[in-house]
Amino acid sequence: MPDTLVIVESPAKAKTIHKFLGTRYSVQATVGHVMDLPPKKLGVNISDHFQPEYQIISGKEKVIKSLRASAKEARSVLLATDPDREGEAIAHHVVLQLKLSKDRVGRVLFNEITKRAVTEAVKHPGIIDQNKVEAQQARRILDRLVGYMISPILWKTVAKGLSAGRVQSVALRLICEREEAVEQFVAEEYWSITATLQGSRTDPFATKLEKIDGKKAVIPNQEEAQRILDDITPRNFIVEDIQKKKSSQRPSPPFITSTLQQEAFRRFKFTAKKTMRVAQSLYEGVELGDEGPTGLITYMRTDSTRIAPEAVQMVRDYILTSYGQDYLPNKPRVFAKVKAAQEAHEAIRPTSMKWNPKSAKKHLTADQQRLYGLIWNRFVASQMKDARIETITLIISAGPYEFRT
Repeated sequence: MPDTLVIVESPAKAKTIHKFLGTRYSVQATVGHVMDLPPKKLGVNISDHFQPEYQIISGKEKVIKSLRASAKEARSVLLATDPDREGEAIAHHVVLQLKLSKDRVGRVLFNEITKRAVTEAVKHPGIIDQNKVEAQQARRILDRLVGYMISPILWKTVAKGLSAGRVQSVALRLICEREEAVEQFVAEEYWSITATLQGSRTDPFATKLEKIDGKKAVIPNQEEAQRILDDITPRNFIVEDIQKKKSSQRPSPPFITSTLQQEAFRRFKFTAKKTMRVAQSLYEGVELGDEGPTGLITYMRTDSTRIAPEAVQMVRDYILTSYGQDYLPNKPRVFAKVKAAQEAHEAIRPTSMKWNPKSAKKHLTADQQRLYGLIWNRFVASQMKDARIETITLIISAGPYEFRT
């Protein structure tokens, strides 16, 4: 009979953690939140300091009953929900519903679901962070106040069924103000001239008119553009100068939630929701052959670029082995802290260098492959030397006309 009950919010996470902890532990999932504001009324007492009226979510009665039964048989209960505000709120609500005494319950936190991280967290349980619980509660109350008070205005003025969001409503105002600025902008006509040239030892290449008689080329209309074009056409094009410039470029920091969402959309057209769903599956555990379910990335809801020292050493060893000394900086890179970031969290990174995108590919879905490869490459690059860049500029003249490539 297990003597410790571990409570998480996801069945997939429960499966992975149980593999690490063994038979002395029972691991059960809440399957998300167990309590929330009522769905059909405001649920916030505005006259009493905005007190929320939480209730058990419909359909979660069986889950709570099962957790209560398991908690009665266990000597201790460990709350291992996600290390963010939502996870803290779930842990708090579980304690309320199971009526757990403080001496029997502990809060365990880990940013990655690996055997080392899980077993270490279980050895050092803490307490629920009430500040995080209240932060989640304030956020939920704001969601409800905005939604219930602004949505009816939309129904009257725009269309039935629309819903106003706490974040989306502000974003919509910013978009509207920007659109007004765009509409007020007075457009000015301008033209540009580009020539396609080919040298005796080059492929065809494009070059753009930049200056006329040493001054910036300003072509206000089609007539002027045609006049200049007619004047240029019979002239010889001569390479006057070749300028070479060397520069370097620092790598980007490892991903945080927002930058991962942006890059996944740019590269794969993933919506923010899809990115987080795929990242959640990589965090909670993927079946890796004989190793069983293993978390491949750290927690994906973070605004910190901090990297644990052991992870920095891990990736530096990998760079040295895989790419050589020329690619490894003398010192580990440290990225500037984001103001108000929760530094208890790490950036999004692989949990181990053992499973690179190629070796993990056969165990992942197509979407998981894309996102894992993105996270892996960004993390490895973040601890490599600066990129070295050489820019060559051709300055080409055709009489008084100066072209640049």
